[in-house]
Amino acid sequence: MQHFDVPPQVIYRIDDHRFITLENYRDCRHGTAYYNDTQQGIRTRLGDESIENYQGRLINADSTGRNIVIPSSEPPRISCPDKGCNVAFVYSTDGGRSFLSGGYYMRNVRRPYDESKRYIVAATTDRIYIARKWRTDDYYVTQYPLAPGIDLRPYRPGEPPRPEVKTTVRGERFSASQRPNYLDGLRTPSGQEYVSCDDSIRPANVSK
Repeated sequence: MQHFDVPPQVIYRIDDHRFITLENYRDCRHGTAYYNDTQQGIRTRLGDESIENYQGRLINADSTGRNIVIPSSEPPRISCPDKGCNVAFVYSTDGGRSFLSGGYYMRNVRRPYDESKRYIVAATTDRIYIARKWRTDDYYVTQYPLAPGIDLRPYRPGEPPRPEVKTTVRGERFSASQRPNYLDGLRTPSGQEYVSCDDSIRPANVSK
């Protein structure tokens, strides 16, 4: 892997000691993302060319610090084949020490970068909300419960249950218009709700 001479950028901040950095990047859409907790000494690699491309709203509002959700996407010029791309999110129930795949929150989409703008993803002390805008004034919301170490993948729509998972976890689906207050009081402690990157910072060791 090529090394780019750029400083790490904080692209999403939860609070004063928890944040996501983009590192070794060619530009704001092509790099490696890390979750950092300077208070706990945690640094967890999240992936390449993924987290920095999520364009929707992101709220991490768990006051205990245990639960974190981070969606991914694809760079803007990626156009998926006829069947489209499936795009996943990751989550942690141990304060960012480890992250699990929650399965796909976008399925069969042609342009994930643009499609991600339609989403709101939020984590609380006991659940994850994934909301997709499906008409001008409404969102379709999928809600999943959270507990330490829970595996959400067997319960994603269209994915068969895994027999080794014994705990039955059921999600819930609803229209935001039916429960308009579902996000009331939820905010990221820092106030940041969108991934942000300074695209003027570019490596000097790459030809323009």
